[in-house]
Amino acid sequence: MSALSGRILVTGGAGFIGSALVWALNQRGHSDIVVTDFLGSDEKWRNLTPLRFADYVEADRFRATLARDPDAFGRFSAVFHLGACSATTERNAGYLADNNFTLTKELAAWALARGTRFVYASSAATYGDGAQGMDDRDPNLARLRPLNMYGYSKHLFDLHAQRAGWLDRLVGVKYFNVFGPNEAHKGDMRSLVHKACGQIQSTGRVQLFQSHHPDYRDGEQQRDFLYVKDAVEMTLHFAENPAGLTAGGLFNLGSGEANTWLALTRALFAALGREPQIDFIPMPEALRGKYQYYTRADIGKLRAAGYTRPVTPLAEAVRDYVQGYLVPGRHLGD
Repeated sequence: MSALSGRILVTGGAGFIGSALVWALNQRGHSDIVVTDFLGSDEKWRNLTPLRFADYVEADRFRATLARDPDAFGRFSAVFHLGACSATTERNAGYLADNNFTLTKELAAWALARGTRFVYASSAATYGDGAQGMDDRDPNLARLRPLNMYGYSKHLFDLHAQRAGWLDRLVGVKYFNVFGPNEAHKGDMRSLVHKACGQIQSTGRVQLFQSHHPDYRDGEQQRDFLYVKDAVEMTLHFAENPAGLTAGGLFNLGSGEANTWLALTRALFAALGREPQIDFIPMPEALRGKYQYYTRADIGKLRAAGYTRPVTPLAEAVRDYVQGYLVPGRHLGD
């Protein structure tokens, strides 16, 4: 039993997690894949070059074509809707509302009307500062208070899906701090591993933000860091395994562990064969009120949905990323 027995749609398929998902599908022998994205003028297109897929369609053309003819692209066995503006610093609220919320509503309604498995990217950013918890089992979504418009745009669709009675028919995955190959195009939204690897290679040192919270010392702010290879395995579980296929609702996707920035940075220096050299710099004022000091995904619901693979340990994931991709300048599939 699998929803991956026919044509597959991956939105945002040239992006970080999207291209990693296409790579993972290729590893399983799937190539009847339609990829949509906004390629723009950055280097995101490079993520696609080693991958196998049937067609690429610019996202706005795909949307407009579906609006005119819902059957224009044929039938799909599964839709992985990973396309979104993921910049937590984006200020154009109208753009975020349309691209991350309205478009998701349109695609979900289209897929569900056809009995197509629909898995979409929600976000751990919907949890805000975590004061209301990060519990993917809690049905009271309305109590969550995202810290930025990106998180709110994702939250809006979660709320809509709940009101519409869709949550038992689709899956929303809440990615925590994902890092790994194919993120080079993301600019300021790249992971610390990518940014710091360049710093170390050019200066031998890494800069981390000072803590402005009395409960956390500098560098001991904590995050749930998830390797992108694990993230896509978890995502695919909801379309290819029987237990995942019967699951519906929102699911935290993370390592299940909270690691400090210092632990991540030390793993990076170790992967490069260097001694840690770390400087602490003030956090920009604009970020201080919107900064998450602690995130950890409770992945019990994911496990209950039948996902049994172990999560790659942080140091091992950093080593694989740095030595297998960053240093040699490789993409997934190269």
